[in-house]
Amino acid sequence: MNRRDFLTVAGAAAAGAGLAPHLRAASKPDFSLNIGPATAEIAKGKVIRTTGYNGTLPGPMLRMKEGKPVTVEIFNDTNSPELVHWHGLNVSTKADGAEEEGSPYVMPHSRQVVSFTPNPAGNRWYHTHAMAMDDVTKGAYSGQFGFLYIEPKKDPGHYDQEIFLAARHWEPKILHRGDPQNDWTVDYDSATLGTHCLGHGEPVRVKKGQRVLFRFLNASATRDINLALAGHKFHVVALDGNPVPNPADVDVLQLVVAERVDAVVEMNNPGVWVLGATNQADRNKGLGIVVEYENEKGEAKWVAPPNTPWDYTMFANKVVPAQRTPLAGTFELSFHMMPDPGKPFNIWMVNEKTWPDVDFLKVKKGGRYRIVFKSGHEDGHPLHLHRHNFEVVKVGDKATAGLIKDVVRVPRDGTCEVEFVANNPGDSLLHCHMQHHMDYGFKTMVKYV
Repeated sequence: MNRRDFLTVAGAAAAGAGLAPHLRAASKPDFSLNIGPATAEIAKGKVIRTTGYNGTLPGPMLRMKEGKPVTVEIFNDTNSPELVHWHGLNVSTKADGAEEEGSPYVMPHSRQVVSFTPNPAGNRWYHTHAMAMDDVTKGAYSGQFGFLYIEPKKDPGHYDQEIFLAARHWEPKILHRGDPQNDWTVDYDSATLGTHCLGHGEPVRVKKGQRVLFRFLNASATRDINLALAGHKFHVVALDGNPVPNPADVDVLQLVVAERVDAVVEMNNPGVWVLGATNQADRNKGLGIVVEYENEKGEAKWVAPPNTPWDYTMFANKVVPAQRTPLAGTFELSFHMMPDPGKPFNIWMVNEKTWPDVDFLKVKKGGRYRIVFKSGHEDGHPLHLHRHNFEVVKVGDKATAGLIKDVVRVPRDGTCEVEFVANNPGDSLLHCHMQHHMDYGFKTMVKYV
């Protein structure tokens, strides 16, 4: 473990008694997070009451500098053990915030101090990694998430405004869509893009001629989203915080659960517009925000974008190298669900096995490894590898190169192949980022040997 990556834990005197003064850090931390009740009025008369960070939804924006060590002090003011995961960061297993890797819980009414050196640079985020099972008030269904931006050592800029917007579905409930034996899902009553439902809160205010950099995050527990800005195009410059080799213009952004997209919009069409979900049901629930030009008033306009497919390969290198770095090994992972009659959710299996009785991916430090993901017919899946980034090398039958991510969509009845370098020793969780899929067995582990 890197000497700059460490973690300490201390307990409070008694549950419910609050955090004793002697548990405060001896030296002032760079950041503090308090896990506890959070309330937000996301629309007139619609109040969300949940668990969050520092009482806000989302939690505080954390800006760190690439390569500059930081210390984060975490207080858990709840009655449940919690975990804070630093998504997309190359940290130690102890600091990562994943129980499967051996990261310790932040116990109820306790304090934890985490220190690490932030890298890689870019649009990351932090969130709870506690399991929820059939309790949709916990885990990713709660309000425990926030942006984490790691400023690069050299930031090219080239934009006039920087706006962070997280998409989130709220008020979850468990439903069954048909056969109660095997067709369960999670539905939501409301949604936000930013801090409020569409039509509520302040608009994004812009001026003609500006270049606005939007940093988007899909922070929903189980729902993928498509976003469009009526009357404008997105110039995609980064995926999951990593600059893309081939920035490209698109009408619609697709973000599976936990993905981030950075896109520049040229503000060249004055008016009042809707930036929101292409799915009308999601917009009706509030997933959108108004973009208002200077000196423009009136009803915000929505114009349905062209129905264009989202394709990772359009942002990758134009030429795929004839010869790649030799592989130290290849892993093939197929996944599908198995009904669990009478239970609220199905069981998920990786290579016909479910967590914790799975086959681990065994690697050696310094080796380059390929993972071939194969999805069954049930769903597409957002696959996330902890503590490493990976290169997307094949999407379906399309070979590609140069696209670096930490979450990848494996489509229904489809395949996707990625390669990563085993350069961060320690157990590293690999899982579907949909909360109910991860909770019910859809995960395995990369283990260094």
